[in-house]
Amino acid sequence: MLCLLIEGGTGRSLTVSGAEKLLASVHVDGPITTERIATARQLLDEVRSLDAARLEVRRRHITALEASKTTVTQVYGIGPLTAAIIVGRVGDIRRFPSAGHFARHNGTAPIEASSGPIKRHRLNPRGDRQLNHAMHMAAVTQVRHDTPGRAYYLRKQAEGKSRKEALRALKRRISDAVYQRLIADAHR
Repeated sequence: MLCLLIEGGTGRSLTVSGAEKLLASVHVDGPITTERIATARQLLDEVRSLDAARLEVRRRHITALEASKTTVTQVYGIGPLTAAIIVGRVGDIRRFPSAGHFARHNGTAPIEASSGPIKRHRLNPRGDRQLNHAMHMAAVTQVRHDTPGRAYYLRKQAEGKSRKEALRALKRRISDAVYQRLIADAHR
């Protein structure tokens, strides 16, 4: 809506307060512009209420996570929201007898795709995709920062693995670390 009102459009990172300032600077030249401004203000009110709702959900997740006393947030790259997804999706970790079972459930256990003498593995498309996404976000975060996960990722690449294969190996390693944390939490 702002792009219709402002010549040249707006930047990509626009906040509600920035949009309000831009709306205040729009020159009203007729009834259509007046209606567009009114519609834009209504949309801004909706965005403002959605932002407030998002913050409230975040606060509730953090409160619930603190009440669960989980230590999964100690794995680098797993923040409160990702931990809430993991704890919520996993439920009782004791239903998985081993880290391998947990990895298969979250889709980080690779599937063999060998042909003849060539041994290789591919991505597992099965499993809980939200859990897999949580492991992926933790892996990407570890690769971006100077962490043991990044060193592991680089070591796998030096061994001849592609970037995807190295990231897949790191995701499995993170899955094992999360499993160990959840098991330790269950025993407390």
